[in-house]
Amino acid sequence: MANQSIARQVLLWQLALVLLLVAAGSGVALHAVHRSGAQTARERALDVARTLARSPGLAEAAGSADPTARLQPMAETVRRENKVDFVVVMSVEGIRYTHPDPTRIGKTFLGHIDGAARGRTTTETYTGTLGPSVRAVVPVFGGPDGRPVALVSVGVTNRRVDALVGAEIPLVLTVAAGALALACAASMAVHHRLRRQTLGLGPVELRRMYEHHDAVLHAVREGLAVVDADGRLVLANDEAVRLLALPADFEGRHVGTLDLDESLADTLAAGRTVADRIHLCGTSALAVNVSPTGRDGRMVATFRDHTELRALVGELDQVRGFADALRASAHEAGNRLHTVVALVELGRGEEAIRFATGELAAARDLADELTNAVSEPALAALLFGKHAQAAERGVQLTVTGGSAADGTTAVPLHAPAARFDPHDLVTVLGNLVDNAIDAAVSAPPPRTVRVTVGVDPDADGALLLRVADSGPGIDEPLTTRVFERGWSTKEAYGSQGRGLGLALVRATVARHAGSVEVARGPDGGAVFTVRLPAAVPRPRAEEDA
Repeated sequence: MANQSIARQVLLWQLALVLLLVAAGSGVALHAVHRSGAQTARERALDVARTLARSPGLAEAAGSADPTARLQPMAETVRRENKVDFVVVMSVEGIRYTHPDPTRIGKTFLGHIDGAARGRTTTETYTGTLGPSVRAVVPVFGGPDGRPVALVSVGVTNRRVDALVGAEIPLVLTVAAGALALACAASMAVHHRLRRQTLGLGPVELRRMYEHHDAVLHAVREGLAVVDADGRLVLANDEAVRLLALPADFEGRHVGTLDLDESLADTLAAGRTVADRIHLCGTSALAVNVSPTGRDGRMVATFRDHTELRALVGELDQVRGFADALRASAHEAGNRLHTVVALVELGRGEEAIRFATGELAAARDLADELTNAVSEPALAALLFGKHAQAAERGVQLTVTGGSAADGTTAVPLHAPAARFDPHDLVTVLGNLVDNAIDAAVSAPPPRTVRVTVGVDPDADGALLLRVADSGPGIDEPLTTRVFERGWSTKEAYGSQGRGLGLALVRATVARHAGSVEVARGPDGGAVFTVRLPAAVPRPRAEEDA
């Protein structure tokens, strides 16, 4: 039984229950029919006895010299016409005047007649000469003193009652058979529907499947959620709860009420297929896929955390930029080396020395400028590579740790920003510089990008990162949108782009409880200012270590 499918088990239990109920109902119905037949026979006997007892001349005939001669034909006629088994007219003492069996006339009636002799009508089931019967005994009044002068008894034997009940049995059985057929048909319909819904699986298989699916759902490293046709979240695994920061009572709530990013909530509630769309959720960049389940309008959404991947891609872009810069530097160094060698071969040694030392001095000055302005090695390396990229694109990139682009003063950063992960600093400054270079290139010369890295004395020593460009700037209405996912400076400057650079800047700054602002600079370009709260000073013992 345990190995059978749930549908089959339910069918068998339903059939057993139906058979039991039909059998019980049929038994109750037959019992009711039998009781009804007995009651009908009792009422018939009583009605016939009363009618005969009140017949004109019955009392006179009972008091005549030969009552049998006058009453026997009358009694038999009444018996046949009313389909009863006996009609007996007797004296008050119980001596029969009539009987279906003439040999019983003159003998004592078998039954209780005391009540009728005292003037009361009585009924009973008694075994007489014709067998067990339902009978009624009625007094016949006619004397001058109002006392009974004779008694009338009418009876229906149990055989006739059983015959009456037997006539009703086919109807009861027909109704029972019809009910059984309908119940079996309904059970089969339930069986087929349940079999389709449970795929013909048994309870052990379903339990095992549920345990496996539940284990997989909670163990998978990819977030998974199910949204119904009304936009309510009905299921989410552990990773989805973590990535989306869902509350404990998320089940059944509309995605618009779950404190999600507006664009992410719209994507989940739209009911449309989505493939690898990037959304920001808090400080994480999520790759979101949405597809229908094929029924009930439900959608399955998966979430992959691309924050680290985006950081790695950013680092890869930076390494690629460094490689391009080194390749360009190698190309330029080769040209310069050829120039020096040619000057030596032409016998112009002093000019060769001046040319070579001038190039070395320029490279040394750039390195000194960067290290003096930025003491964080990762940021210095980033800006060194960005300087070469900007030069290749015709943009002059300058770095300072003192005066800011808007005229405010920043204290040079002479110590590493120990509180901040260098990767986060590279993400923030790298994206801002890339956008600034693109903006400067899109505007007419002179093309410049100014970078300020320092400590803001007016913000409790917060780390200050400011990037200003000579591009066309950002209109005031767009300053509220520049950090949205899918918006980029490239879009504002007329080129196509769907980057996440500024959105990642905002997410990274928010993770460190900082602020980021955008404004139009004095020369019309854009100025992005990032302030990150000052690092907590470390104990001297740790610094010495």
